[in-house]
Amino acid sequence: MNNAITNLQNTYLPYSALLQQTSVLQEQVLGAICFSAAPLAAIPALDSAVPLMQVALHPLAASAAMCEVWHSSAPLSQGQRGAIHYRCNEDAIFGVIALAEADFSNTNSPPLQQATEAAYQQIGSLLDALHYPYVFRFWNYMADINGHSNGLERYRQFNLGRQHALLAQGREVAGNVPAACALGAASGALSIAFLAGRVAPEAIENPRQISAYTYPQEYGPRSPTFSRASLVCLAEREWLFISGTASIVGHASLHPADVLAQTRETMSNIEAVLAEANRRARHGKFDLAGLQYKVYVKRPEDLAQIRAELESRIGPPFDVIYLQADVCRQELLIEIEATAAHALTTGSED
Repeated sequence: MNNAITNLQNTYLPYSALLQQTSVLQEQVLGAICFSAAPLAAIPALDSAVPLMQVALHPLAASAAMCEVWHSSAPLSQGQRGAIHYRCNEDAIFGVIALAEADFSNTNSPPLQQATEAAYQQIGSLLDALHYPYVFRFWNYMADINGHSNGLERYRQFNLGRQHALLAQGREVAGNVPAACALGAASGALSIAFLAGRVAPEAIENPRQISAYTYPQEYGPRSPTFSRASLVCLAEREWLFISGTASIVGHASLHPADVLAQTRETMSNIEAVLAEANRRARHGKFDLAGLQYKVYVKRPEDLAQIRAELESRIGPPFDVIYLQADVCRQELLIEIEATAAHALTTGSED
């Protein structure tokens, strides 16, 4: 699927194809997230003006590095503020930041928590300065997400740092919060990408699940801060950003050793989110076949089962990339995020 509009478009491309684009097309890249199992230094550099986040996730069912690329045909400006590289048009801004945990080791709180707090503080400061107050989606990647240090799981350290920063800036940590994902990479710095704008999105929740920001304390001292999806009218499209979704009902993980059952439960959750989004959408209906998917697979040997189940559920062909990643709970074997857009003028779906 190619969600093309006048001012914004997203697509999946091999990194080699991105490099081969003409200079005019590269000048229209709002930003990109590149996934590669190769050492990051081995990937050739794009134009330095392009915000490009490199993440050590192995693309499955692909022989080379894969990228999620956001383009804009509207005039772009770019810059750097602190550790953030960004590009923006009148409607939206895409930015990336990577902070090494080794640079945060001089206090009593865990380095990952400190790095997360610093990253979110920088992001909030940038968005305030450039007047893009509304985040549509965050992508968060960190090494060893299920590991433990300082007496706390690393994902819970991340949640502490994120919420501390948001509260310090007076931002919401419940209710109308952005869509997001948080995955474990093979290695590397804490890496965060974001897409934000000047129009307030509408948070979508899943009636099969309690909201993540109201999870009980057994999941950590601070709850995760994200909505199940974000719905926003941006330029000429109504966009739906579905957060990382897994085999969770209520707040409990289901089917801990059964990847096929987890895949089915995950898709049932996505269908429930779609139903909620369609109740609020103003321009057409979203469906499974019209989504663009990013599927995070913990065990590569599970790919064939997952792929077959998704093809049966959605119906081929559909737009998808599969990536090897650790999920935020040790027992979860798969997580899926998705994106779609409708044209505002016609109410049709691509």
